[in-house]
Amino acid sequence: MKKLSRITEAEIIHEFLKSEFYHPEYDSDRGRFERLVYCADLSDEMENALRRALLFRRRGHMWRELPPDTQWWEMEFSPEEAEQVNIFPRAQWRAPARGNFAALNVAEQVRQDMLSENPGPLAAKIKSLALMLQADGPKSTIMLIGINEQLPLTMLEGNHRFIASLMLPREKMLRRLRVTCGFSPHMEKCCWYRTNFPTLSHYLKNRIKYFWDREADIDRLLARTGSGQRTASGLAAPAEAQQLKSK
Repeated sequence: MKKLSRITEAEIIHEFLKSEFYHPEYDSDRGRFERLVYCADLSDEMENALRRALLFRRRGHMWRELPPDTQWWEMEFSPEEAEQVNIFPRAQWRAPARGNFAALNVAEQVRQDMLSENPGPLAAKIKSLALMLQADGPKSTIMLIGINEQLPLTMLEGNHRFIASLMLPREKMLRRLRVTCGFSPHMEKCCWYRTNFPTLSHYLKNRIKYFWDREADIDRLLARTGSGQRTASGLAAPAEAQQLKSK
């Protein structure tokens, strides 16, 4: 695995938000902020602050666990390096993982389910994504985290797409995926990378501390900066952005 180029946190947050923006938490925001999400100006600090606040509405608890010194990189990734990757241990992955969250193991378990007489909803979704990834189209960003490029990596965002890619022939696996990694020498202190009592305790304390998340309060941010009128007029979605909504 090889580092290609540094990526700013603002760009990573933008990519993360794009993959999250279809969720119900954003139903009341799409009219105001579609342009902000799908036609981003990463040089605009106000836009970056708003995207961060929008992401934190759904994923602030996740983002805060990343070490402050995390550096993001676009990576050159080969199919053989999939053996380094572990799936993010969310609840829906526990059944196919059976205690082993290595991506190759999870993919094999899902593949067997796909071939069964009554495949489950996860297998059906992976099959649909695998078909999509074979078609022509823009690349989507998946996000890994780790200590460095030699040690194991954990998927922070993109579990479904990455497992679906493992169903494809190797020459097609990465044609629709852009691989990025967040590296920190302190990543073992993050519960998403290393789940143990100290890291889970830190996560629980933060969930309590940020039960009401001021960083996710969009209206407060707009009022503080006096940007409400600008957002209402300048960041509303144009007609062409509607085509991007379903990507």
